[in-house]
Amino acid sequence: MSPELIFLLTLGLRMAITAMFVVSASIITERSGPVIGALVATLPISAGPSYVFLALDHDAAFVAQGALASLPINAATIFLGLVYVVLAQRHSGLVSWACAAAVWIALAFGVRMIHWSLIGGLIVNVIAFAICIPLLARYRHVKMPLITRRWYDIPLRASLVAILVATVVTLSGWVGPTISGMIALFPVVFSSMMLILHPRIGGPATAAVVANSGWGLLGFGAGIAVLHIAVLHFGSAIGLGLALATCVGWNLALWWGGRRKVALKM
Repeated sequence: MSPELIFLLTLGLRMAITAMFVVSASIITERSGPVIGALVATLPISAGPSYVFLALDHDAAFVAQGALASLPINAATIFLGLVYVVLAQRHSGLVSWACAAAVWIALAFGVRMIHWSLIGGLIVNVIAFAICIPLLARYRHVKMPLITRRWYDIPLRASLVAILVATVVTLSGWVGPTISGMIALFPVVFSSMMLILHPRIGGPATAAVVANSGWGLLGFGAGIAVLHIAVLHFGSAIGLGLALATCVGWNLALWWGGRRKVALKM
């Protein structure tokens, strides 16, 4: 079997596996309401597989550098969420997403111009979330309408994720760890939710899912920082496992805290 055919078959398998994870998570989001949906959406269900595949193709130093580049990109993602949430109250899903994505791209290019340290990446995340989380709070409480799935929903979601994975895997050997880390954190889960849910359940309800994601994204940023540190000290496999455990543990803590808060009110 030729090397080119092996590459194409491996790439197709990677695209299919990642798409399966993201589509499953988005279906859970639709059925669980904005709070649970936000916790699921902020798990590393698209960036995680992308980083696993990067780790299979590159050494620990490459993965660690990619994580360092991803950290400030996480701050750009919360601004994407804020822009979408505000615009979605009055505008169409396509317009709201396009403007939010343009902001993300502009911030990503700005991030690329700076040589980031771990401390710098953490500081920019703290500043971004301190600004955005209070502004998102007023949009969080919207009842999720009943959703009727259309035939193209799952293929569209799978295609968005598959394209991201193909881009990361194909370009990573050419563009280096910094650009790979930025591409890996493109908010494909949020984008698929915005483009698919908005036309069916309306802007405010879709925006509520995104607005509830602020605290989850903060934990996701912590997971990226853990990935950078752990990969350098323990290797890619352990680093990826610790990063995943950080994200899952953080979101479980948020879920438990929310349930306890509701119980105390009853």
